[in-house]
Amino acid sequence: MNPLLDFSGLPHFAQIKPEQVAPAIAQLLGDCRALIARLLADSTQPGWDNFVVPMEDAHERVSRAWGPVGHLNAVMNSPELRDAYNAVLPVMTQYYAELGQNLALFNKFKLLRNSAEFATLNATRQKIIENELRDFRLGGAELPEDKKARYLEIQERQSEVSARFSDNLLDATNEYSLLVESRDELSGLPEDALQTAEEAALAADKSGWLFTLKAPSYLPVMQFADNRVLREKIYRAYATRASEFGKPEFDNSALMEEIVQLRTEEAQLLGFANYGELSLAAKMAETPKQVVAFMRELAQRARPFAEKDLLELREFAREELGLSEMHSWDVSYASEKLREQRYAFSEQEVKEYFPEDAVLTGLFSLVETLYGLKIVDATALRQVQVWHDSVRFFDILDAQGQLVGQFYFDLYARASKRGGAWMDDVITRRRLPSGIQTPVAYMNCNFAAPVGGKRAVFTHDDVITLFHEFGHGLHHLLTEVEDLGVSGINGVEWDAVELPSQFMENYCWEWDVLRGMTRHVVSGEPLPRALFDKMLAAKNFQSGLQALRQIEFALFDMLMHSDYEAGGEKSILQLLDEVRDEVAVLIPPEFNRFPQSFSHIFAGGYGAGYYSYKWAEVLSADAYSLFEEQGVLNPDVGARFRAEILAVGGSRPAMESFAAFRGREPAIDALLRHNGLA
Repeated sequence: MNPLLDFSGLPHFAQIKPEQVAPAIAQLLGDCRALIARLLADSTQPGWDNFVVPMEDAHERVSRAWGPVGHLNAVMNSPELRDAYNAVLPVMTQYYAELGQNLALFNKFKLLRNSAEFATLNATRQKIIENELRDFRLGGAELPEDKKARYLEIQERQSEVSARFSDNLLDATNEYSLLVESRDELSGLPEDALQTAEEAALAADKSGWLFTLKAPSYLPVMQFADNRVLREKIYRAYATRASEFGKPEFDNSALMEEIVQLRTEEAQLLGFANYGELSLAAKMAETPKQVVAFMRELAQRARPFAEKDLLELREFAREELGLSEMHSWDVSYASEKLREQRYAFSEQEVKEYFPEDAVLTGLFSLVETLYGLKIVDATALRQVQVWHDSVRFFDILDAQGQLVGQFYFDLYARASKRGGAWMDDVITRRRLPSGIQTPVAYMNCNFAAPVGGKRAVFTHDDVITLFHEFGHGLHHLLTEVEDLGVSGINGVEWDAVELPSQFMENYCWEWDVLRGMTRHVVSGEPLPRALFDKMLAAKNFQSGLQALRQIEFALFDMLMHSDYEAGGEKSILQLLDEVRDEVAVLIPPEFNRFPQSFSHIFAGGYGAGYYSYKWAEVLSADAYSLFEEQGVLNPDVGARFRAEILAVGGSRPAMESFAAFRGREPAIDALLRHNGLA
C-alpha cells in the first residue's frame, strides 16, 4: 500500500519513496473531482453535513498526503524527491486554482449562505462559509472564461517559479565552502565553531577547517573571527547567493521580476490595482498605504536610536579596533566587541549556559505552568517514524492526562535542509464521528548540531527562535475549534499569525524563566544573576538598527507589490536602494544581492505580508504587558490567553480575539518600551 494514502495515524516517513508521490496525489485528486461532480449534480439544498463536510474530508486527505512530501522536500532534500515534488506541484496548483474558480461550487456556497440552515449554524461554521465565499471571489470564480484560463496559467507558473527560487537558494548555499588550512587564520573563533568546521573538513576528506554558508557556520565567523579578510570572503559569498555572481543556473534575478509581474497580473485580473491590495483582502491591515504609513511612522521613531547606535559603533571600531572605515563584514564583529566591552560579557559566554536538554526542560516547564499542561518525550514510547535520527517526538497532555496534541522537533542544520526556522501542521484538530482528532505539528530550526560527543548548546538568539516557533506550535496544537477550516492557524489573518510566536519570545528575558532553563556545560551551575543582569542591560543593544532593518525589508516588500512595475525602467535592486536611502542608516556594499535570497516573500507566503512581523509585534507586546501587570507566570492570565487567543484559532477576527483578551484594542506603547525606543 502507498504510505501516503494511509491516514490512520502519523505519516510513515520511513516508507515514503519519491515514486509514490505522483500516484497518491493523482488518486486523491481524482476522488475529489468525482466528489465535486456528485455534489454539483445533487439538486438537494446544500447544507453543512451533506455539502461542506464531504469536501472537508476529501481535501484533508489531500493535504495529509501532500504535507509530508513538501515537508521532506524542505528537510531531507534529494534530487529524486525534488523532481517528484516539482513534477506534482503544478498538478496541485492547477487543482486548487480550478477549485477556486468553480462558479457552480461558488453558487452552491451562496445557496447555503442564504438558506434557513445558515442562521442555525454556530459562529465558527458561519465564519468558514463566509471565508469560502471570500476565497471564491479572490480565486477568480466570477471571472469570464478566457480570464479564468489565464488565471490558471498564472497560478501554475507562480508555484513553479517560487519552488525554483527556493531550490536555487538551497543549491547556491550548499555550493560554497571555504577550507582554511592554518589555525592562525582562525583566531577569535570559539572552540565549538572550530570543532564543527574541523568535523566538516574530515567529512569531506580534507584536513583543516571547512566553513559553509549555513547559519551555524557562517554566523560565528562574522561575529568572532579576528581575520578581516576571512570575514569579507565569507560575507561576499553569503551576500551574493543565488545571484549573477554565481552559477547562472542558480541565479534568482529573473525569477524575482517574473514573480512580481505574475502577482501584479493576478491582482489586476481580479479587479485590484496591485498585489498589495489583493494580499491585504484577507488580512487585518486594510490598504498598502496604511501599511506603508505604519512602517514609516515606526522608522521615524526608531531612526534617532539607530543613528546613535551607528555613531557609537563607528567610533568604537575606529578607536578600539583600528577600523578607519567600517564595512558590512565588520558590523557583527565590531558589535560583539562593543557589547563585550560595554556589558562585560560575550555571546559565547552566555551560550555555555544553554545546553539543549536544559533549554527544552525550561521551555516545557513554562508552557506547563501557564496552561496547565504536561509535555512528554514520546519518541520511543510511540515508536514513531522520523525522517532523521536527530528528530524527536512529543505528546502534550492536559491536567487529566488526556492527549491534547503532538509535535516533532527537528532542531539542527544539515545540507539537505532549507535555512531558517518554521512551524508547519501535520494533522489539524477537528471533530470526527469517532471523536476529536489530535492535532500534530512540525517545528524546525537550524541550530548547530552536537559536536565531539557533547550535547548541543544554543545561543540566546537560538533560544528566542525556539520559543518563537513553539508559540506557532501552541497556536496550532491548543486550538479547541472542532471544524477544520478555522481550527488552529487555519483562517487566522496572516498579519496576526505571528502574535502567539512573538509573545513567547518575551519569556526569554524573564529571570524566573531563564534561571530554570540554564546549566553551565562544564560546572553545571545555573546562569548567574549578575550575568543575566548584563544580558538584560544589553537587551536593547542596537535595537534601533535592528528595528530599521526589519522596517527596510517590510517597506521594500510592500512597495514592490503596490508601487513598482516589474520589467520597467527601475529594477528591484534600485527599488531596494531607494528604500534604504529613505529608512536605513547602514547601507550594504553595492555587490550585496539580498533580494535574491529573500525567500520569505518570493517563496514563503510573505509576499506583501512581511510587515506582519512588526504589525503582530505590536499585538504581542501589548498582550504580554497584561502578564507584566498581573504576573508573568500567572496561570489565570495564561488560561485567559489560551482561551481567547490560542483556543479560538481563526473562528473569529483576530482583532476581536485580541480585544477579548486585553479588554481593548492594541496600543503601540508596549512595543516601543520593550524595544527601548520609547
